[in-house]
Amino acid sequence: QVQLVESGGGSVQPGGSLELSCAASGIISSMYIMGWYRQAPGKQRELVASIGIGGGTNYARSVKGRFTISRDGAKNTMYLQMNSLNPEDTAVYYCNARRYVSAPNYWGQGTQVTVSS
Repeated sequence: QVQLVESGGGSVQPGGSLELSCAASGIISSMYIMGWYRQAPGKQRELVASIGIGGGTNYARSVKGRFTISRDGAKNTMYLQMNSLNPEDTAVYYCNARRYVSAPNYWGQGTQVTVSS
């Protein structure tokens, strides 16, 4: 009964900020590689950022320096702080968890982020 629930999406103007949260249940998320993916209409789902069990992070080139991924094991929650948002960041953002790279994926339902003036 693994469940990942995203929250924090919404509509903002270019240059604005949002913080996304992913609350996990049914797993101890600190034992999982966690990541944020996004998908815009007509485009492939892409990795935005990931964070390993040891805390190491990886970011897509398009968001590096603007987004920060973090996790709180005590709260079983992962976060994505998004700053300096631009219209190209508009997408549905999904939470992902897996025990290792080739392991089965668990996905959240997604949360919409819209950046427009």
